[in-house]
Amino acid sequence: MSPTAFASPVSTDVLDALPAAVDPLALSLNENPFSPLPAVRSALHHAMGAVNRYPEFLPDKLRTLIAGHIGIDAGQLVLGAGATGVAMQVLQTCTRPGDRIVLSDPTFDGYPIMARMARLVSIPIPLDPHGHHDLSAMADAAVGARVVVVCRPHNPTGTLAPIADVERFLRRVPVDTVILLDEAYVEFAAPQYRMGGPDLVRRFPNVIVLRTFSKAYGLAGLRIGYGFGAPEFAARLWALQLPFAMGICSAVAVAASYEAEDQLRQRVLRIAGERAYLGRRLRAMGVYATDGHANFVYLPGAGRPWQQILDTAGVKARYFPDGGARITIGSRESSRAVLAAVGAVT
Repeated sequence: MSPTAFASPVSTDVLDALPAAVDPLALSLNENPFSPLPAVRSALHHAMGAVNRYPEFLPDKLRTLIAGHIGIDAGQLVLGAGATGVAMQVLQTCTRPGDRIVLSDPTFDGYPIMARMARLVSIPIPLDPHGHHDLSAMADAAVGARVVVVCRPHNPTGTLAPIADVERFLRRVPVDTVILLDEAYVEFAAPQYRMGGPDLVRRFPNVIVLRTFSKAYGLAGLRIGYGFGAPEFAARLWALQLPFAMGICSAVAVAASYEAEDQLRQRVLRIAGERAYLGRRLRAMGVYATDGHANFVYLPGAGRPWQQILDTAGVKARYFPDGGARITIGSRESSRAVLAAVGAVT
């Protein structure tokens, strides 16, 4: 019997369970504004016919696929539910309750949550006035700490620590301290600013590089992330790889994305261009935005009520205790809505 023999119309209740995929003002989660590329959607459509079956016990095919694409041995790579899933796996593998974790302040929302889940003691290090890591202070705090997290590009400010500064920092951190180098937004950074992850983990075996298919690749709903490091380190993490944890659509979506990478690069360039446009227009209004290299702009608090300003215009941004606002890059329509809201009070 055909798998579609029992197909029936989708009810409104079912559709209501889906996120609002077309809301141009939903700018709080750094989602890719584009739906998956046609080739990826087609691949996923075909994969749906197999979801009555389990995925691989351990995701060896997906592991081999990604490792080959980035130029490392498969044994250096681990997988998880987004980069967050891999980060949590690192904490579960390498820490004990009461260990210290060094974080920038502010940082990606997930890290303080994961630190609490692992019962770690967080050591927050404030960013400098321009939204950059204070790498010297973080290296000092790393003495006696079990884990240090560096986001590059940084979330939420989008700043990019210079390569020489990061390498100086890595040399200062004790070799028995785990360094999570979170590169969730690396595809949005220009090639000359990227660290060269495979060479980096060869020289610094205490580094795990985290990446995701949620941002540039636009597959946030599938929760596919990975980390890579030295073979011995990765083997410890792989030993705790949860069976059947990567959905059956994961390898299909990644393979199709890699085959369509030229089109994906064009989308990244469009997002980067829109980021430059929005930042340029804000600066022309006298509004300071950090030097961002991701798919968002960050407005420091600076005494301005950004939440009130943007909420009034229906813009859904991410706000921080110091008053700062992180605004995801969306369409030109969403940029104009942001500019209109800001322009009304400047």
